Parts: sequence; C-alpha cells; structure tokens
Amino acid sequence: QIQLVESGGGLVQPGGSLRLSCAASGFSFSSYAMSWYRQAPGKERELVAAISSLGRSTKYADSVKGRFTISRDNAKNTVYLQMNGLKPEDTAVYYCAKGSSWSTVGSFDSWGQGTQVTVSS
Repeated sequence: QIQLVESGGGLVQPGGSLRLSCAASGFSFSSYAMSWYRQAPGKERELVAAISSLGRSTKYADSVKGRFTISRDNAKNTVYLQMNGLKPEDTAVYYCAKGSSWSTVGSFDSWGQGTQVTVSS
C-alpha cells in the first residue's frame, strides 16, 4: 500500500522559510519521480516542483523559481521542499505526489493528505 505522509507546514511571516518533508512507503521510491503540488482556497491544484527518480532533473513553476528547491534522499525514502522568501500568495495546502515513471514529464498517480502552509504577518 502506497503511503505519502507530508510534514513541516505551518504559519510563517512573509519572507520566511519552511521545509516540507514527505515520507514515502509501499513502493520502490528510487524508481519514481516525485513532486509537490499545492491548492489554495478556490483555486485549482497546481504543480509546484518535481524531481526525477535519481534527482538528476528538476522542474519548477515559474512562480516559485529561485525561491523553492525540491530535493530527495532515496536512502530515507523522503522528498523535501525548501521554501524561502515566502509570500502570502504561497498560502495553500501542499501535497506530495508519486510519479507514474522515473521522469518529471508525466502524470502523478498517488497523493498524500497534504500539509497547510500559511504565509501571513
């Protein structure tokens, strides 16, 4: 059974930082791309960042480029999202997702329960 458990969300002031973690189990973690999506109230879910199975390729939404960094530790079956320079518009529920293949190009087929990130003064 595939499980993805996010942690690290919370309330942070504008300009602050958070690091999200996603612990994965139930599949061969190092064989699949992973990603972070987010969904703000009243908006559609959007891709924030993705990383290939061995971490050699990453991609980011234009809105977070230069501020967010996705990484993974295949020995720990964990994917991370380091978020710096947070803005109020980054407020959303952040979801971890498993890819359907090793590549960042493609669909994501399993999801965690999400972790809330709120950026406010």
